[in-house]
Amino acid sequence: MLEKIDSPEALKRLSVQELGDLAGEIRQKLIDTVLRQGGHLASNLGVVELTLAIHYVFDLPQDKLVFDVGHQSYVHKLLTGRQAGFERLREKGGVSGFPRPSESEYDAFVAGHASNALSAALGMARARDLMGGHNHVLALLGDGALTGGMCYEALNDAGQTHTRLIVILNDNEMSISRNVGALANHLTRMRQSNVYSGMKHGVKAALSHLPRGEKAERAVHNVKSRLKSLLVEDRFFDALGCDYYGPIDGHNIARLIALLSRAKEADGPVILHVVTQKGRGYEQAEKTWGGKLPDISQRTYDAVMKGFDDMAAAAGRTITE
Repeated sequence: MLEKIDSPEALKRLSVQELGDLAGEIRQKLIDTVLRQGGHLASNLGVVELTLAIHYVFDLPQDKLVFDVGHQSYVHKLLTGRQAGFERLREKGGVSGFPRPSESEYDAFVAGHASNALSAALGMARARDLMGGHNHVLALLGDGALTGGMCYEALNDAGQTHTRLIVILNDNEMSISRNVGALANHLTRMRQSNVYSGMKHGVKAALSHLPRGEKAERAVHNVKSRLKSLLVEDRFFDALGCDYYGPIDGHNIARLIALLSRAKEADGPVILHVVTQKGRGYEQAEKTWGGKLPDISQRTYDAVMKGFDDMAAAAGRTITE
């Protein structure tokens, strides 16, 4: 199925069930390629369903997707006509390991991991508004990005000016290492707000079986924010002027599509808190959540080690002299 996806338009012709099958193919492609070429495996395995849902709902490249964690863009590249180049990932003549506008019109911004994606996306959204445009702008952040102050400057600006912007917080509880500090603890509390989430879904399920249940469900929606205030410890993102939705399962494609479609209708900044599992679908990556460098020959290893020995010997002679 993956071989037939040469653009996001081809993706939109699939059913939700077929998207689930495609997710499995993409994971296998990631594993086969990264174990051979090197790169970031676990982080990309974790965003397969999320990336599929984004491309299914939005219309790139008219809509803009800005990555904060640029090395999480492998799935995005596979879905935007770069499967042939992906075979030579991070090699000359192949695709870059990061978003690169000169490589594809689908890459809106060069990104590494600098907590600047939200600021860049806000700039694009502000330019769109000044020019009378109507496209959507999305910033895809890792939870580690929120340890950088630039994110909060942009959130504060977007909330104050009520700029239409969609922020997706991909929360896998990890950055380069496990996140620590007050904000990491706050996200943990939000993930653990199961009382509110469980009650919300239980009420919705019950109403769906009643006569005129849809009307009753809409009435409940009008008081949902009051319920949330009572049952969730605090409303950090709401205080910044952003509508907050989540946390939701980042591997449930149907729910992701529904939530992203809802976010498209917002007239101000929206934050979608998506919880994913780093390394999902590959046991070794789930445990180590890291990449793997390609194997090198013994001859190459010996040459590298000799180079280090020569450098050390030269440094010793310089110090002695």
